[in-house]
Amino acid sequence: MDFERIFDESYERVLKVQHNKEHFFEAFYNRFIEADSRVAVHFKNTNMEHQQQMLEKSFYRLVVFYATNYADDYLERIAIKHSKLALNIAPDLYDIWLDNLMTTVADFDPLHDENTELAWRLVLSTGITYMKFKHSHC
Repeated sequence: MDFERIFDESYERVLKVQHNKEHFFEAFYNRFIEADSRVAVHFKNTNMEHQQQMLEKSFYRLVVFYATNYADDYLERIAIKHSKLALNIAPDLYDIWLDNLMTTVADFDPLHDENTELAWRLVLSTGITYMKFKHSHC
């Protein structure tokens, strides 16, 4: 099964629709912020429109990392910014991030099924593992 293709097609679909008058990244962040009080604290004074744009850009880097196993300078900067030396994003929050993302994908992708979820998890897992590792290794 071509999980990268399944991911790519699903990603294109979720960006094209609105659900409850929200775009994909907006809905994701609203869900994620409500999921854990630590998340809400981290985003308390954040320009969420800018944050959504940054996440969209970061998605591309995570897909490239999955495809190449190469962490470019951009991904390295994000990892350092999220490490214990800077924002101190707890590693377990990445699991909450991914679970909330998967729920959002299910809401936005009309063709969502188990293979779609697996594709998203596989494509993003290497980048998430990288971010977790860098939390205490920067």
